[in-house]
Amino acid sequence: MAKAKEQNYLFGAAIMTAGVIIMKILGAVYKIPLGNMLGDDGYGLFLQAYYVYSMFLTLATAGFPVALSRMISSAQTRGLQMQARRTYTVAWWAFFALGVVCSAVMFIFPEWLADTLIHSPDTALSIQALAPAVLLCCVVSTYRGLTQGYGNMTPTTVSQVIEVLAKVIVGLALAGYLIKQGYDNTVSVAGAIFGVTVGSLVALVYMMVYKMRNYRFESVAEPDVPESAGTILKNLLRIGIPIALGSVVLSLINLLDAGLCMSRLQDAVGYSYKYANTLYGVYGKAQTLFNLPAAFITPLTISIVPAISAQLALKNRAQAGKISEDSLRISMAVALPMGVGLAVLSEPIMNVIYPTAHEAGGLLLCLLGIASVFVCFSLMSTAVLQASGNEKLTLYSIIAGGLVKITINWFIIAIPSVNIYGAPIGTICCYVTMCVMNIIFINRSLDKKLSFKNVFLRPAVPSLIMGIAAYGVFYLCCMFIAPDGRLAMALDMCIAIAVAVIVYAVAVIKLRAITAEDMALIPKGDKIARLLHMS
Repeated sequence: MAKAKEQNYLFGAAIMTAGVIIMKILGAVYKIPLGNMLGDDGYGLFLQAYYVYSMFLTLATAGFPVALSRMISSAQTRGLQMQARRTYTVAWWAFFALGVVCSAVMFIFPEWLADTLIHSPDTALSIQALAPAVLLCCVVSTYRGLTQGYGNMTPTTVSQVIEVLAKVIVGLALAGYLIKQGYDNTVSVAGAIFGVTVGSLVALVYMMVYKMRNYRFESVAEPDVPESAGTILKNLLRIGIPIALGSVVLSLINLLDAGLCMSRLQDAVGYSYKYANTLYGVYGKAQTLFNLPAAFITPLTISIVPAISAQLALKNRAQAGKISEDSLRISMAVALPMGVGLAVLSEPIMNVIYPTAHEAGGLLLCLLGIASVFVCFSLMSTAVLQASGNEKLTLYSIIAGGLVKITINWFIIAIPSVNIYGAPIGTICCYVTMCVMNIIFINRSLDKKLSFKNVFLRPAVPSLIMGIAAYGVFYLCCMFIAPDGRLAMALDMCIAIAVAVIVYAVAVIKLRAITAEDMALIPKGDKIARLLHMS
């Protein structure tokens, strides 16, 4: 097979992280103006429709690309090219069929989905506009699963960047045009969200061209005898279904969260539909920032699946265990400072980015900043369990976390003095439950138990120091540069963030939360380690 150069798992994660930075910048260009254009009410509709799409997208793509990546990685590690070829072919047709079904349901029954799932009939047109994107993403995921199975994260990164770029251009252009023409939020939101479908189409075209140029399955001198298509499909389903079910449960949790928040705010607290939608809209704006840390962890979760699978295929359980613990430690070294930063600077962040948003945004972001740390650990620990063949165990922790969230949301949101703040509280409890259960499962599954000191304590101390510095510097700056305007507050906030980054970089090196050995695995990392005198 003609293929691109393979990468180690941290090298691949570094490439994808660079892509995430670009995508987040583009995402900010998309969501921040969009949120201000549509207002809290319109942005609430945007998020509710997107949650329906996410549920179907997760159902169609969550587990099977991971399964495909694992199976391709195992086959190519053992030199079974024909097995890899047939695995890819079977997966392509399976993903295509699943995508057709999910897209058809969204396109034909948008009113039912809007009324029944999220109690928001105004989102029906947006759900319909998103329907083709599910099929497109299903097909794209087969190409991404193939290249990731060979340890190549570059095409996934590039395709995601151009997907977001197309979404930004088309979505903002359509939203701006429709608003200018005098259409209401129902139509304007549908126009904005149609950019997602266009972005998926552009990504598909890129991945098809990349696959044809770099991953041509050719004849070999001594071909291996692959398993039958039925056996491969059975294995794909055996691995993929538990992962998909777990991810669907998470999407269903978000969907229920939207419906539950809206219904409890109206039925239990007594708010009007419009005011409840406004509160949910500002909660959604805070969630956009809350999702930032997880976006930086996702590349590492994608990279470690084939890395761990390859070591297990070679019967090297000790190295698989080391990769698992190192990945969890590095994920915490990334997630903790970001979560702490969101929490301590929540008020200025919301006021600068969304100046017209409801005043509840600051405290919502503070709570979600805390929750983001547990989200990141749950993502990474789930990936470790999936890569090591324990995907069924992750389903138990996700279901348990979901039940905790639904229960807490039902009772706490109904308390008038708490109202919308109950949603992030439920999120914290949900992911704490998942993290605790995943730690138990990992310790029982791997030969080496996780080190609490290495995984949690070493990244936590620098993050705590950084948080204190960020909080102190911001309020010190406010004494000299009064935050009486958006620009002045942004300046105070940027100074605090800059100081926090420096403080964290020094602390993380001195306390060895990230080592020179870790740095050697990323592009130019050895040179950076020497420059920073890392040991």
